[in-house]
Amino acid sequence: MRAGIVGVGFMGWIHYLAYQQSSKAELVAFASRDPKKRSGDWREIKGNFGPPGEQIDVSKMSVCESLEEMLADDSIDLIDICLPPHLHADAIRSCLASGKRVLCEKPLALDAATAQALAAEATPGQLMVAHILPFMPEFKILVDAAKDGRWGKPIAGRFKRTISPPDWIPDFYDMDRVGGPLVDLQVHDAHLIRVLFGMPTAAACAKQCKDGTPKFYETVFEFEDPSLVVSAGGGVIDSPARGFTHGFEVSFEKATVQFEFAAYADGSTASIPLTIMNSDGSVERPSVGDGDPIAGFLLELDAVADAVATGQVSPILDAKTAADALSICEMQL
Repeated sequence: MRAGIVGVGFMGWIHYLAYQQSSKAELVAFASRDPKKRSGDWREIKGNFGPPGEQIDVSKMSVCESLEEMLADDSIDLIDICLPPHLHADAIRSCLASGKRVLCEKPLALDAATAQALAAEATPGQLMVAHILPFMPEFKILVDAAKDGRWGKPIAGRFKRTISPPDWIPDFYDMDRVGGPLVDLQVHDAHLIRVLFGMPTAAACAKQCKDGTPKFYETVFEFEDPSLVVSAGGGVIDSPARGFTHGFEVSFEKATVQFEFAAYADGSTASIPLTIMNSDGSVERPSVGDGDPIAGFLLELDAVADAVATGQVSPILDAKTAADALSICEMQL
């Protein structure tokens, strides 16, 4: 698969690193308005995981100033959209109109109605959405187990995702540009909940707000099956001390799976490693690899390449499922 990235920020950099490791997907082009980045100087890029940006060799890539320039290149199979969230919808529509396949970083859009419209506008297999959790080993085991039934059906789950104030994003709480913690953070867990348990029918949410946008929340979801017990919580805490925390405890009929990771401002971390508590009383702690933060993104890109080659899109890349995740977020507004 020959791909081109539009948007050279943190996620564009992470995707770039994954392409360098893939034997199925090749990055052949990128588009940026920044002449410095077009020259290959990506050294100012930084994020909350993975290595910082570097000077890259652009000599073998098509370097473009605009998405429109990339769309005119018939040799590109797929456009990988890593733009700020408020630019996703227009970029996707341009790609769909040109007949290009698309991979869009989460969220698909800033609201569920737009996301649903985009999913409907795309031809089958044309639009995919990069929700990374199901490709990360600690979370992938849940998706795999729900699919193969190794522990029976998933029957309960608690999910958490919390960050310190994201002061480097001045419009973080702007629902028209970033979407706040629900759309930027909890959409990950909402997507995973949709994949594991199906679509909730309602949500009861206790929340604190900032400028009318939910900032910190605890939510219990309802489903057609009243026996399912599923909740999600988190958001932003008013301290830079805990930069990031995420985790879960998910129960299946024959086992409960637990994981949690936290990173603190002093450079320390804490974790509950992936742990399986079987109904017979035994405990397992399976290996989750070497901790390479790019590994999940490599699996994601390879799944995208397989979809382009076969026309069969993995359910976890499906645009309609991504739109449902935004609907789940909106249940809590």
